[in-house]
Amino acid sequence: MKKLVLGALIVSSMMYAVSEVNVYTHRHYDADRQLFSQFEAKTGIKINIVTAKASELLKRLEKEGIRSPADIFITADVARLHLAKERGLLQKANSQYLVDTVPTKLRDRDGQWFALTTRARVIVYNKSKVNSNELSTYEDMVNPKWKGRLLVRTGSNIYNTSFIASMIASQGREAAKTWAAGVVKNLARAPRGGDTDQIRAVAAGLGDIAFVNTYYVGRLLNSKKSADVMAGKQIGVFFPNQASGERGAHINISGIALTKSSSKNRINAVRLMEFLVSPDAQYIFSEANSEFPANLEVEPSETLKSWGEFKADSFPLYKLGTYNAEAMKIVDEVNWK
Repeated sequence: MKKLVLGALIVSSMMYAVSEVNVYTHRHYDADRQLFSQFEAKTGIKINIVTAKASELLKRLEKEGIRSPADIFITADVARLHLAKERGLLQKANSQYLVDTVPTKLRDRDGQWFALTTRARVIVYNKSKVNSNELSTYEDMVNPKWKGRLLVRTGSNIYNTSFIASMIASQGREAAKTWAAGVVKNLARAPRGGDTDQIRAVAAGLGDIAFVNTYYVGRLLNSKKSADVMAGKQIGVFFPNQASGERGAHINISGIALTKSSSKNRINAVRLMEFLVSPDAQYIFSEANSEFPANLEVEPSETLKSWGEFKADSFPLYKLGTYNAEAMKIVDEVNWK
């Protein structure tokens, strides 16, 4: 009888000693899975992954509260990270490596989230219909010359509301509203689909320019499908607002955060965070998914470099979340469906 009890205690102890980290992630890319496997092989720490839409993961974290098994939250767009922080779902990740590696403008000022990758929101254009000399700024997208020629996804999409938030921050609410109203007036068709759909539509001649994130272009160019590659080659990438005195191209991030509920796996969680911003991991994010590295010591992929160097907006991203609610109101006011 004593042996059975002892055996049970040993099993229980072994189960408790399993080294692991629990990740709630909105991302669904091969690059992420590859990196998770590398981390497991390198450290012996098992990664348990829950994948779902960002909104679903946020609701789950709220519902589970401090008893949530999640140690790490990964998502796209700073607005979602801001929301998670605002709802008290995150905690500070005490890591000097993270602070030293991720630039100030790409991380939370309180250390509750950090960028993994960046992407620029740019203008893509049909090379056979538009000369790049015709393009200049985000503001020029609402010029009447583009009437019936512009393609973009729904205004309520977080990529667009975050961009509008950046305009509120740089130019004020009225200027941002005027711009959003101008976008609606210049649409070639009612918004539908994602950024990839806008790129394909420009390549097919359904519009002449579109407003998209860079990594969608890179993914088409590196696709195994010939039709995707052809569509990617038919469009050009233009970084707006590059002239002296202009703010530069708007950028946003995919980011990672330590959850409020993380306790017994906290050290493992921080190790994973540090691994994902290390040079080797950042190289894979860039090469496999056409995202710009958050670690500035790492060069972008050849696909990204082919579009040329560009000036990025230097506005600290942690401040953008405060304007997101106002951006949503503007989208409703101008009827950007």
